[in-house]
Amino acid sequence: MRETAPDILADPAHELRADGTDPVEELPPQVLPLDAWHRAHGGRMVPFAGYTMPVQYEGIMAEHLWTRESAGLFDVSHMGQLLIHGTDAVAALEALLPGDLAILKSAKMRYSLLLDDNGGILDDLMVTRLGDSQPFGEAEGAAFYMVVNGATKYDDIGHLREHLPDAITLNHLDDRALLAVQGPKAVDALDRIVPGVAALTFMTAGAFAWQGHALWISRSGYTGEDGFEISLPEEAAADFADAITAEPEVKPIGLGARDSLRLEAGLPLYGHDLSPDITPVAADLGFALSKRRREEGGFPGAERILAERRDGPALKRVGLIVEGRQPVREGAEVIDDAGTVVGHVTSGGFGPSVQLPIAMAYLPPALAQGGVVTLLQRGKRHPARVVPMPFVPHRYVR
Repeated sequence: MRETAPDILADPAHELRADGTDPVEELPPQVLPLDAWHRAHGGRMVPFAGYTMPVQYEGIMAEHLWTRESAGLFDVSHMGQLLIHGTDAVAALEALLPGDLAILKSAKMRYSLLLDDNGGILDDLMVTRLGDSQPFGEAEGAAFYMVVNGATKYDDIGHLREHLPDAITLNHLDDRALLAVQGPKAVDALDRIVPGVAALTFMTAGAFAWQGHALWISRSGYTGEDGFEISLPEEAAADFADAITAEPEVKPIGLGARDSLRLEAGLPLYGHDLSPDITPVAADLGFALSKRRREEGGFPGAERILAERRDGPALKRVGLIVEGRQPVREGAEVIDDAGTVVGHVTSGGFGPSVQLPIAMAYLPPALAQGGVVTLLQRGKRHPARVVPMPFVPHRYVR
């Protein structure tokens, strides 16, 4: 694969020390383009995914409810933005992802998964076909814009560079910020400063301009609400954040509310609910396996994944509503009626919109159908009901 703008941290072969420690993991947190902006607006900064990021401004509960009722601005610039292009880019990416990219139309996006050879999930991601517009510079052949998780982006880049053919070019767009405006009033606020975005529908994208800066905007997000994600040059990020938060509907929102919003929406978080030990079928992400790919295979781990679709997985991701008011956190054991540990909580917390403690866990299929289980946290037992997800309805504009 032909590389451009190589990044030393993207090298999958960097060496460990003799004692087994990884020098990359000990690097100080990186600074996002909006770091000073967050501090000036009262953001409480914490380490996250290799960066220093705001966990809250006014308080997690208030920020969560504001987003559900109005609109919130999230800084997600830690995410990896990639441009992948080349004459055979469709076939090259389909060899690594289980989605049908051949039928993906220009400016349309898909949720997909980067898989290992055993069908385990290396990352979940969004991929968009770019078509005639060139929002990120000249691209040869079929071009795709990919957004990957911040904590895994350097591993993802290394994996892609190792497995994509030499004729395919990968650009890490590390000079761009990524912001999200989420909530039922996001469209009202954003359309005032970037006219035309209201014409987008869920999982579509387009090129826009703002004060001379090229923007790439998709109608998508990670809260279950209507909303948008905006890729823009990092030097324009602070001015854009000022402009959008000057709209009465929009306030800045931190990582804490982002996590509680996605949990209520039943959306998994990589490194917690998803990992190389989990397959798409176990994670209840079968929708990411396109029909043609299910029939033809040809993606990593296809034999195992298709067998699990036929026979069922050993475990399945489920939702839990916990009795009482005490949240149950990641790592708590799930116990059946016989006192046997049958699973573990992967995400948990209090749902401000539903006013209940909620969680996700992986359980055997028989228990995943519903019923009551017991969660064991710090020696204390918490009854919980297995329920369908999401905990709150999605409100995407299709």
